Amino acid sequence: MNWSRRQVIWLAAACMLAAGIYLLASVLYFRSGYPLDDSWIHQTYARNLAATGQLAFLPGQPSAGSTAPLWTALLALGYLIGVSPYWWTMLLGTACLLVLAWLAEQVARSLSPDYKASLPLMGLLVVFDWRHTWAAVSGMEILLYTLLVGWLFLLIVRGSQRYFLMGVIVGLSVWVRPDGLTLLGPLGFTVLFFYGLTPGDRVSALLRAGLGLASLLVPYLLFNMLLSGSPFPNTFYAKQAEYAFWQAKPAWEILATLAVHLVTGISMALVAGAVLFFVRAFRERNAALLACLLWAIGYLLLYAFRLPMYQHGRYLMPALSMLLVLGGAFFLQWVYTVKPRLYTLRFAWVALTAMLGVVFFVFGAFTYAQDVAFIESEMVQTSQWVTENIPPGAVIAVHDIGAIGYANRDYRLVDLAGLITPDVIPFIRDETRLAVYLDSQQVEYLVVFPNWYPELAARSELIYRTGSIYAPMQGGENMAIYRWQKP
Repeated sequence: MNWSRRQVIWLAAACMLAAGIYLLASVLYFRSGYPLDDSWIHQTYARNLAATGQLAFLPGQPSAGSTAPLWTALLALGYLIGVSPYWWTMLLGTACLLVLAWLAEQVARSLSPDYKASLPLMGLLVVFDWRHTWAAVSGMEILLYTLLVGWLFLLIVRGSQRYFLMGVIVGLSVWVRPDGLTLLGPLGFTVLFFYGLTPGDRVSALLRAGLGLASLLVPYLLFNMLLSGSPFPNTFYAKQAEYAFWQAKPAWEILATLAVHLVTGISMALVAGAVLFFVRAFRERNAALLACLLWAIGYLLLYAFRLPMYQHGRYLMPALSMLLVLGGAFFLQWVYTVKPRLYTLRFAWVALTAMLGVVFFVFGAFTYAQDVAFIESEMVQTSQWVTENIPPGAVIAVHDIGAIGYANRDYRLVDLAGLITPDVIPFIRDETRLAVYLDSQQVEYLVVFPNWYPELAARSELIYRTGSIYAPMQGGENMAIYRWQKP
């Protein structure tokens, strides 16, 4: 058996073990499910795509509400072949974790020539980093996007000149997340500053990369224009409007929150390695390594100053993953070249990394179980009550539409978050204007967390509250259903 095959077997076994532990934790804590309401949104789009051939949250009403059409298409395959949607989603997530771990291992070995361990240590660090395991069983596109980033990074650090392929990877990433366009930064930086290229070579490289990008980006933009009249999905604009309050926070508060995410996990022991790698790359004028590091730093700052770092910083994970790999590669190189007088320090670092890995992996399993319990006991339970108690054809205003939309196809939903109702985006947090809009839409019921919409809740009649223990245990509140009262 060659090394490459042994590597994949080790990583595949680790991925199944890590994912299995997290899924078991959720079952033991409450029951199985998804840790985000957005996961149900993906499932709804995927089911309708498989059934009707349309990208639609509501059957017969195509919409650009999915930020990840490629992920939706992959999920739809499960419906087409008759596999349980839940298990198909978990299989896809675990497969993405495996590919990401393999790519991380290749990046580390490319950057650290003295790292020649018989085990895929870098890949295992990625698998058992709690954020990666959480993402693998989240039902979200997080790891699919992250592995595309890793693939591009691998080509860059190896000095590949397959620029058309690199452009295709960037274009493909946009079909998973619109922010894949930021990968034009490291790609362009590498082409412009890579040593050994003549001016003619650079022009040729840019043309090839541009052609590869355009082959997928142009269809993506046209796809969204046809669905919504905008080049990007509705949620791209809705998020910016909904979280404008975050952008007004002081810079120090945002950076402090970002710092917490940087050191929550194994990365606590590796972040210094990424910094040292940056210093080395700057001194050596290593364009490839600088491109990767600058992208990761820029991506973190871009998101940190635009959107809240909620849900364990899931929007930050691609950049956090790359910093983890770069930091890990530096320290693995150091471990295998350290002088005898520093063996004690090497042992201390290895022990610290292992300890942090175990502690945060267990923390992540408990966190995942809590997240699933929250969604199942609030959003899913609410959707079941709606099905049993609200007559078909009713008009329902709701903020978290995932579970309700998946379980109930006989209602007209007004989406307060703007995903399938983009009309609300200009006044998404203005409750006075929202109330007027709900009246104009003949809304009959309101489904929200009361603290999110206190004015709307105050003018409505409460008819149901979940009463679950899990949301209050996590510092939240129960979801409620109101009968909307017109003035």
